[in-house]
Amino acid sequence: MRCAEVIAIGDELTSGLRLDTNSQWLSERLGELGVRVLYHATVGDELEANVRVFREAIQRADLVVSTGGLGPTADDLTRPSLAAAAGRDLVQDDHALATIKAMFARRKREMPERNVAQAQFPEGSQVVPNPHGTAPGIDLTLSRDDGTSCRIFALPGVPAEMREMWEATLAPAITQMTGGNQTIRHRRLKCFGIGESDLERMLPDLIRRGRQPSVGITVSQATITLRITARGGSVEECEQQMAPTVKIIRDCLGDLVFGEEDDELQQAVIRLLRQQQKTLAVAEWGSGGLLSQWLSEADERGEHFLGGFVVRGERQSRLLAEPRLLAEHGMHSTHLVKAMADRCREQFATDVGLAISAFPRSDADGSEPGRVAFAVATGQGPGGGETHDSPFAGHPQILKSRAAKQALNLLRKRLMTTG
Repeated sequence: MRCAEVIAIGDELTSGLRLDTNSQWLSERLGELGVRVLYHATVGDELEANVRVFREAIQRADLVVSTGGLGPTADDLTRPSLAAAAGRDLVQDDHALATIKAMFARRKREMPERNVAQAQFPEGSQVVPNPHGTAPGIDLTLSRDDGTSCRIFALPGVPAEMREMWEATLAPAITQMTGGNQTIRHRRLKCFGIGESDLERMLPDLIRRGRQPSVGITVSQATITLRITARGGSVEECEQQMAPTVKIIRDCLGDLVFGEEDDELQQAVIRLLRQQQKTLAVAEWGSGGLLSQWLSEADERGEHFLGGFVVRGERQSRLLAEPRLLAEHGMHSTHLVKAMADRCREQFATDVGLAISAFPRSDADGSEPGRVAFAVATGQGPGGGETHDSPFAGHPQILKSRAAKQALNLLRKRLMTTG
């Protein structure tokens, strides 16, 4: 099998009113069966557009799975559009109609006449049973001019019904198609503290087309994710394929890698605090409580993150630092933020204090960017911690989250080195 395509149908998706989670779920399930999904298509409730999407999918994919458009109303167009794309007539399946009528009867409702349309199928197709809904699915195989074929499954858009039909019918059928001897597995490594292009240069020819296992790179809110993908006859084989690549990445990037899969920096910090049996308090100015929110979510039981202060102006900052520090060094200085970290550690009686300064103006006007300061206070050793500052520059939408992550990363690296 060359590849698969997933089609999501509905105006609610193309208009942005609803997020297409069905395509994500189906792609994950197809990957687990060793089927590579190469195309996603989303189309609104327009007959001509639906016909075009199905025709294109039939020509370029060996397996097509669609969701949506199988209801009884005028804007449910999957049946007629698939029939038109396949060059087949719609014919009524009497057994499917009887099943739909029986479902209405069990619910003590009279079946509207328009639901008869849900028992119509492109000629030559098979019915995919829907145990808990009135929209049965479609299973249709079409031959192409080059002698190959395309198999199409059309499922309803209701997630619960779609997933049940997948497990009962599609997964076994697709496993039979592939021989059940292929699987695809992914592994994600999370990195922070360097730019995307600089990180890529640190990896020896890993991110190139055609490499097996493949390594992809994505960036979101300044966190870099390296996605390793392997194909094999079993989960174990895929894991064995990926292991050397994971080792190369970790050896090359060192402490730039902070976690795997769904890890975020706050979870890495809480994990280290738990291992070292330490507690943390924070004092944050520019981040406005974002650090506290993240750490609270990562430490739901409150065993290691004990709380913090949120400063919103110069008057509040005097509660955490001597007024002279603000007057002498300013609200963006490492001197002030170190005093804030020390003070919050003392007030909460924690092992560690973490602080982030006020934010300067962003560089949106093209001027030289200001700097944001961070501090870790431990009360141990020379100076009892460390400070750092960095330019407050970049896209305005990521400035706050990136600065909060910089503070967490400073603490993470400190915990890694001090134990």
